[in-house]
Amino acid sequence: MSLRIIATGGTFDKHYDELTGKLGFADSHLPAVLARTRMTVAVALELLPLLDSLDMQDADRQRVLAACRAAGEAAIVIIHGTDTMRETAAVLGAAALNQAIVLTGAMIPYEIANSDALFNLGFAAGVAQVLPPGVYVAMNGQVFGWDNVTKNRAAGVFQPL
Repeated sequence: MSLRIIATGGTFDKHYDELTGKLGFADSHLPAVLARTRMTVAVALELLPLLDSLDMQDADRQRVLAACRAAGEAAIVIIHGTDTMRETAAVLGAAALNQAIVLTGAMIPYEIANSDALFNLGFAAGVAQVLPPGVYVAMNGQVFGWDNVTKNRAAGVFQPL
């Protein structure tokens, strides 16, 4: 089995600028993250334009869908911002592709102490390989169907509708 990881940005891939105190995008952390995971499954990494999910438009979601359609792998993990993860999952779910597509992200950027990014990526990569075809959200040790998930902003977690 092989795995495709598609990076779209989100908090997971943000960098902290020490001079301004702001988070933004530079090069993706994913190549270093994947080296750190020591995964033995073959991984194809695809970097799409890195965006905050609040800035994602319909055209960006269509680009994610096109990347999934073009992928030869049966298991796909999409690194995505948490604020609009459900909206992208709905576009992918409606397409009814014959792949297990798992969206994940982070509440704390990868490079910040106590980030949930590495755990969420590892968890998503594992479940993507065993789930049946469909679209899922995997966050903080739980898996949700694309049509039964919401972000509880007050608690900072994902939960069923």
